[in-house]
Amino acid sequence: MADTVNTTGSEVKKRESGLFVAVGIIVVAVTLLALAGFLFMNKPAEIIEGQAEATTVKVSGKLPGRVLEFYVAEGDNVRKGDTLVHIHSSLAEAKMLQAKAMETSTEAQNRKIDAGTRSQIVQSAYDVLQQATAARTIAQKTYDRMENLFKGGVVSEQKRDEARAAFEAAKAGESAARSQYDLAKAGAQKEDKTSAAALVEVARGGVQEVQAVLEDQYLVAPCDGQIEEIYPEVGELVSIGAPIMTVLRLDKKYVTFNVREEYLKDMKMGDEIEIMIPALDKMKAKAKIYYINDLGSYATWRATKSTGQWDSRTFEIKARTIDSIPDLRPGMTIVYFLKE
Repeated sequence: MADTVNTTGSEVKKRESGLFVAVGIIVVAVTLLALAGFLFMNKPAEIIEGQAEATTVKVSGKLPGRVLEFYVAEGDNVRKGDTLVHIHSSLAEAKMLQAKAMETSTEAQNRKIDAGTRSQIVQSAYDVLQQATAARTIAQKTYDRMENLFKGGVVSEQKRDEARAAFEAAKAGESAARSQYDLAKAGAQKEDKTSAAALVEVARGGVQEVQAVLEDQYLVAPCDGQIEEIYPEVGELVSIGAPIMTVLRLDKKYVTFNVREEYLKDMKMGDEIEIMIPALDKMKAKAKIYYINDLGSYATWRATKSTGQWDSRTFEIKARTIDSIPDLRPGMTIVYFLKE
């Protein structure tokens, strides 16, 4: 009986000893595996996320009015020069009527001045001149006779002087009549003609100005692209220069990243970087950096400690894909893996 108990106790001790050894071996193995993983496992690469962008062009005009009709909808592809919207302005059309009426009036006034004095007035002035010339001729002959008679002692000096005075008066009358005739033939003064011509040019300029505004009744696409957003509804009023819609230039796509300054060593101006586009089945592509700019103090990362750390500014980086990627859409996430 004693031998049986001793044998059992010995077997238990052997089993416990074997269990402890097995556990020890497992612990050592796990420790070695963990150490190997720590030493040899690759550290995951740091990534910077950005997004795809595209240039947008705002469509606006000089004509304040009411939207009558849209010829495109959001998402439509357009070509440069395609008609986009019709805007009506009764005020601009009234201004055009006024401008054309002013142009007609000034042109008529200018033609009147250019035509000069009426032929009847010119003829009347000429007749007066002929009468004055005849009167001067008679007065001169009378004076000449009186002068000869005075020299012969036939008439008194007073008679001779009276004849001379009449002759001088006749000459003055002829001169005045000739001036009136010349003025009638010349018509309006040079200054009046210049002024009338200038008024015509001003009126024509007014018409052209209104025409330039009315050209924006129909706004056209400034470039090839896609209608991104339309702001007003049909029937709404729009003011001068108010954006009507935006055109997305899909040929001007680029990617942007906002990065802390310590990463700029890996993203320099002119560098070609490899990006990944998750939305396009994790497609990889090359892009060239063409723009780096400080975002300002509002985007600065502040140090949490007063010593041993420093503030880090944020920079905006833009890059264009080297190859065309038609399926790349603005807003898609772009990933850049930092160099190890």
